[in-house]
Amino acid sequence: MNYFRTAILLAGLTALFMGVGALIGGQSGMMIAFVIALAMNAFSYWNSDKMVLRMHGAEEVDASTAPEYYDMVRQLAENAELPMPRVYIMHNPQPNAFATGRNPENAAVAATTGLLERLSKEEVAGVMAHELAHIKNYDTLIMTVTATIAGAISMLANFAFIFGGNRNSNLGFIGSLALMILAPMAAGLVQMAISRAREYQADKLGAEICHRPMWLASALQKIAGAAEHIPNESAERSPATAHMFIIHPLSNERMDPLFSTHPNTDNRIARLMEMAQDWGQTAGAPEPQSGGPWGSAEAPTGGPWSSRRDDTGRGPWG
Repeated sequence: MNYFRTAILLAGLTALFMGVGALIGGQSGMMIAFVIALAMNAFSYWNSDKMVLRMHGAEEVDASTAPEYYDMVRQLAENAELPMPRVYIMHNPQPNAFATGRNPENAAVAATTGLLERLSKEEVAGVMAHELAHIKNYDTLIMTVTATIAGAISMLANFAFIFGGNRNSNLGFIGSLALMILAPMAAGLVQMAISRAREYQADKLGAEICHRPMWLASALQKIAGAAEHIPNESAERSPATAHMFIIHPLSNERMDPLFSTHPNTDNRIARLMEMAQDWGQTAGAPEPQSGGPWGSAEAPTGGPWSSRRDDTGRGPWG
């Protein structure tokens, strides 16, 4: 049902884009809009991951620069039967993470230093499993396409307003003004609906990948609480990428739920708690690590990265 709903919403977004083109220039305008959409999506398909990672100042790490974090992702990827993605760290105090890439063979996951410092190892595993679920479900490609089409709709609507006063315009000034306001709003609502549907599905699959729904539930609770008062400066500069993060990273998170790119966090946690109960697991605090998805060693005391912290307390990433 989630996949069917996503397909319907994508079709609706494409139809809206074509419709805006038709309103501006008739049949020829619709064809021009179609060509623009193809060009923008082709560019996004090949380059969106690099662009997003650069926007957020993400730095690639490996087994030598962030061994525990890298090894965790590697073993979770094996659980998910996915190729090893590229692994990045963003030097950002807000705990958050996202995945990007056009397919599982060309994917990347990125976590903030705030996430690695503030969450337990189990909770970080839950978050990274969620991001790998997005990769497995091809959500990274879906959300790139929706963001591109939504941006193109806004561009066309602004173009219509600029030239709306022309007497040869199909819309006129009032129609162009209405289109400039309503078309991007409609596109944004469709984009948000797609994003919310994919988040629920990624929560479910992520819990299956790490085998512990409550690890992710506990992580969501901590991230949502911290995101309310810790700014994410790179996300504020690039708000079009907000839908990619596991929790809405912008300072307007408390806005009307109708305009949120993410489902209500309490609802997400409730669903994960139901999963834990169905699996016979305690719906409480995350269980201590014991033979978890990254190995059999017990988690060190004093936080998930304490054994590799230096005197500055910055963790294994430096």
